[in-house]
Amino acid sequence: MRQRPGAGRPPGRPRSERAEKAILEATLDLLAAESGVAGVSIEAVAARAGVGKTTIYRRWPNKEALIVDALASAKGTMPTPSGDSARDDLLAIALAMHGERHRKHAKCFWNVVGSAEKHPELYARYRQDVIEPRRDVIRAVLRRGVGTGELRADLDVEVALAMLVGSLSLKTPKDELPEGFPEAVVETLLAGIATSGA
Repeated sequence: MRQRPGAGRPPGRPRSERAEKAILEATLDLLAAESGVAGVSIEAVAARAGVGKTTIYRRWPNKEALIVDALASAKGTMPTPSGDSARDDLLAIALAMHGERHRKHAKCFWNVVGSAEKHPELYARYRQDVIEPRRDVIRAVLRRGVGTGELRADLDVEVALAMLVGSLSLKTPKDELPEGFPEAVVETLLAGIATSGA
């Protein structure tokens, strides 16, 4: 009797996908611990995720690559700007950034940033692969706003970017920002960079 296609396959996610999720979660859990980056090793991740070290090495060449991928998975992607207006796009981005503060693994990012001097190559890769692509989304919104005339023609994009990101990143995840803070940040920023007719 021929077996039906897919018969005998266990329900749920494929094993490799489950293993990858467990590995990334284990990495984030270790990063969030007090020892931070120093507490992450392939051996520790394998033990926590319940997989063999070879399973990890098949996907990631080293600890640094694993940590960067884990951080990227926890950050997620920026919302895709609608392009309807610079104000709406900046507000959507600010709200998304604010929401990230309350995610389970928010402490991981502070531990990585705090260990930048001890692990400069890891931090450089984190900035290149995780942070800069997200900032490029904001840069594109600001440049488009200049092009449509919503934002000042002499806008310094990098300064405006730093003001937006810095305002939403000043405090630790334990500190609560006041209600309406992302909206206030965007309105205050626009007060300085928007054209009079926008």
